[in-house]
Amino acid sequence: MKILMVTAEALPFAKSGGLADAVSSLSKALADNGHEVKVIMPRYYRINKDKLTLLEGPMGVPSSYGETWTAVYTTDVETSKGNKVNYYFLDCEKYYGRDGIYGTASEPDFNDNPTRFSLLAQASFQLCRKLNWYPDIIHSHDWSAALTPVLLKFYERKKKEFAHTASVFTIHNLGYQGIYNKSHFPATNVEWLYYYSAGFEYYDNINFLKAGIQSSDFITTVSPTYANEIQTPGMGFTLDSLLRYRKDDLQGILNGIDTDVWNPETDKYIPKNFTSEKMAGKAACKKALQERFGLEVNPNIPVVGMVTRFADQKGIAEVFAPTYGCAYAMCKDMNIQFVILGSGEKWCEAEVGSLQSKLPNLRAYFGYSEEISHLIEAGSDFFLMPSKYEPCGSNQVYSMLYGTLPIVRATGGLADTVQNYNEAKGTGTGFMLNDLTPQSVYDTVGWAVFAYYNKKDDIKKMQKVAMKQDFTWTKSAKEFEEVYKKALKKI
Repeated sequence: MKILMVTAEALPFAKSGGLADAVSSLSKALADNGHEVKVIMPRYYRINKDKLTLLEGPMGVPSSYGETWTAVYTTDVETSKGNKVNYYFLDCEKYYGRDGIYGTASEPDFNDNPTRFSLLAQASFQLCRKLNWYPDIIHSHDWSAALTPVLLKFYERKKKEFAHTASVFTIHNLGYQGIYNKSHFPATNVEWLYYYSAGFEYYDNINFLKAGIQSSDFITTVSPTYANEIQTPGMGFTLDSLLRYRKDDLQGILNGIDTDVWNPETDKYIPKNFTSEKMAGKAACKKALQERFGLEVNPNIPVVGMVTRFADQKGIAEVFAPTYGCAYAMCKDMNIQFVILGSGEKWCEAEVGSLQSKLPNLRAYFGYSEEISHLIEAGSDFFLMPSKYEPCGSNQVYSMLYGTLPIVRATGGLADTVQNYNEAKGTGTGFMLNDLTPQSVYDTVGWAVFAYYNKKDDIKKMQKVAMKQDFTWTKSAKEFEEVYKKALKKI
């Protein structure tokens, strides 16, 4: 098949979250399965065009304001099997020549995002014409690419070139919907007569994600459990009724991970590699982690790691909120070490900073470091991830592959990937809590720590089982192939 991915971000070029990992890894897996995969995304300020190839001639993109002239750059990304994914970068200084994908610290959501991402959707079809290459599937990702299936359904499919093109739309996080004042609707270049029928209308505003859900031929999300959760009022972010209406065209497919990057046997970021059969390297990583964070170097004290955005979704209040969270009590009552890598909510950064000034066994690094992220995954004994909701999640998967047992809430992809510890059988790949409260987080960490000190054989067995789990994109890519076939049957 010919597949065009439309996305606001993709590794290794631009990333704000798991969307970037998923798009690039899925594209590689599909290419390895024999499909012709192209990806279109904006060329942001930080993507060096000197390392890209400029396509000949400018490209005109229609808009309600006339025509926007852009340039297009390209490069290929090679898979581990020697296949290639073609990347195309939409170059328009006015809209993309700035720092940030969706916004910056001072302006978290750019005011002209409706125009910026409408241009991306319109340009997807113009690029196909420029290349004289017409896909079987246009696969769009999240609200920032949600206009693409709308344009295909109401405009482009009426034309010969796209008459047999189907749309698949993936929801990576329903909490981000692209809701804007109705005055921005002209930026979409969609006629007002489709304001309701295409799904834009949202309490007299426009909602890009809603339009993508309503207009796509088929919808996926990033785990089976999350696909069920978003159809409920509690986790549907007001779109649950629409998702229930489209449930026959909705499927949860678990994200895989790129094991070329996350593999303890080959990881270039950790001080010593290891496997499930030769675990000495993990002990070396733990020692390096303790040294890096200025903790007592002691192989017998369990290290609890956390790599997170300091955002409400991640359950940070239950762990860190002043006079409410359980972090202080955990570190005072339990013989553990707690290492944190993260950034986000300023109150949380301040509180974590205050905690580490009071607690000798809690240490944090504010910001993000790929090297430290890998070191925490490799050197920790447990990984704490008490999310309020988690569409798929990656860190719990990285943790298991590195023999670091996750402590997670049973939601979304966390519930689909982690097998809860069964003390009677001594089996499982992690520890799970149901209700998210400070006490439940405290108790579940305590349960894991008790097992560490008193059920050592169980812990070793769990590590081996966790490290042998298959989280590659192979199975997921095959599921997407079946989804593509279903989508094509609908046109």
